[in-house]
This record gives sequence, structure tokens and C-alpha cells, in this order.
Amino acid sequence: MSRVSESQPDGPQSGGGAPRSLTSSRPRYGERLLLGLLWLCAAVSVVITVGIIVVVFTEAIALFRIPGVSIVEFFTDTAWRPFTGPESDAFRIGVLPLLNSTLLITAIALGIAVPLGLATAIYLSEFARPRVRKTVKPILELLAGVPTVVLGYFALTFMTPLLRAIFGVEVVPIFNAMSAGIVVGILIVPTIASISEDAMSAVPRALREGAYGLGAARRQVALKIVFPAALSGIVAAIILGFGRAVGETLIVSLAAGNLPPPDIPALDPFQQVQTMTAYITQAVGGESSRGSVTFQSIFAVGALLFVLTFLVNLIALRIVRRFREEY
Repeated sequence: MSRVSESQPDGPQSGGGAPRSLTSSRPRYGERLLLGLLWLCAAVSVVITVGIIVVVFTEAIALFRIPGVSIVEFFTDTAWRPFTGPESDAFRIGVLPLLNSTLLITAIALGIAVPLGLATAIYLSEFARPRVRKTVKPILELLAGVPTVVLGYFALTFMTPLLRAIFGVEVVPIFNAMSAGIVVGILIVPTIASISEDAMSAVPRALREGAYGLGAARRQVALKIVFPAALSGIVAAIILGFGRAVGETLIVSLAAGNLPPPDIPALDPFQQVQTMTAYITQAVGGESSRGSVTFQSIFAVGALLFVLTFLVNLIALRIVRRFREEY
């Protein structure tokens, strides 16, 4: 008999005993505890989110149960004066001025941040040397950590005097949408640049090498190969920047003022405006009693802000799925 026949047969058996189990014979209490903690954290996050939504929308609906407050006027009226009672002739509760101001400052911010952020991302991803990239990107991301109250005073004490010196004191008031929009744009540049650069860096090197092999220049590779391939990540970066700009509070409260525009649509960037977040800050700092129109309007404006950002994220999700490339 050969030596091969004396060797043990292949498989999960040891000698002539029973098959070995691939699972541990001892209970893994540490792993079960860790899985339980992770599940608990996920459940708590979901419960907190649902609780916030329920509270905000419940209080918002309570606004329209107050006699004299109409949901139709809330979405159609062009004046925002909720600080008096519904029985007063001065009472008007149209949210359009706040929505107009929010979108105006957001548009200015995106007009500043999107070109700067995408240009920075293209440079860091396609043109910068590795040493430059390792130095510049952390410094750029550090800008996102600057407190917004500091940027608000920067807008009020530097950007506004600069605009008044350029366009004239009679054109640019102390509180204006342009100053706030520019600084909000500076605030969201790191978000757009960092995420867009990560998306471009994730594009396979083979696509670049193939384009270079066909004779394409570096500029053509960056704009016609890498940029379209990373479009889904770039769109996500812009949407995150949009959400950051819409929800900004301190910068617009300090630099844009607390006076809603009288005419709708208000497209003049050199005017005092009041965004939805700035109104919430103003109303919270007042002495409005619980159950009053002013108090309930805080939640109505917050609910509208939530719906606005939610719809934008839904649209962005469809765009990302439409143009997403998987490698």
C-alpha cells in the first residue's frame, strides 16, 4: 500500500471523527454586544429624526388653526408682518419675502462657490503636484472650520465697506444681500472643492491614460474625461453646498439685516433682506409666548425650509442616479 493512501482524506474531517464546524464553539458575547450597540445607535438616530419632523410639522399645523391665519395667505401674500395679532390691520403672514431673500442669498453664494470650488478641485486633482495637493487641501478644509459668527463680522466689517467703496455709499446700504451672499459663498467653497476633488480622484487612471494615448492635452482630459466621469460626485457636492447656504444663520443675520423686502420678486442684491433662518433667530430672541402667531410661525418657516431642502435633495438624487458612473 502506498504512502498516499495512508494520508488523511481531504475535507472538513479530522481522522475518522465528525466534520469540524466553521463557526466558533464559544459564544461571541463581545460581537453580539457590539452589534446590539450599533443597532441601538441606528435606531436612536431614526427615532430622533422622526421626532424632530413630527414636532416641527405638528407645531407648524397649529399655526393655521389660529383664527384669522390662512394657509393660502401664508404661501401667496407678499408681506411678512406676523408680530401683531390677526385682528390687526397691519397683520400679514406671507412667507414669500423670506423665501425670496433665502433664494437670493443662496444664488449669490452658489455663483461664488461653484466656479471657485470646481476650479480648485480640477487644479488639485489634475494639475497640482502631490506635495502641493497635500499642503493645499488641508488648508482649504480648515476654512470650513472657521466659526460662522467670525465670517458674519467679516462680512459686516470688511466686505460691506469694500462694496460701498466700489459701488458707492448711496447704492450699497450697511446691511445688504450681496455682502452676505459673497461670504456664504466663501463658506461653502471648501465643501464643494473637497468633495468634488475626491470624486475626480476616484476616476480610474486608465481613462486618463487612454485619453493621453489618443493625443489629448491635460486640459482636455480634465474637462472632457475626468469631469463628466465624476459628475455624480460633483452634483452631490453642489447640493451639499446648497443645503449649507440655505441653512446659514449667523452670517445672514449679521450682514443681510432683518427687514424683509417690500417688493416681490426682490432681485436687487444691494438691499436689506431677511432670510428664513434669520427670521427664526429674530423671533426666538423675542418675547413671543407659546401658542401665539409669532411662536407658531417659527415652526411653519422651519417646516418650509425642511421641505425645500428635501425636494432639492430628491432632485439631486435623481440627477446622480441618471449620470452615475461605476468603475
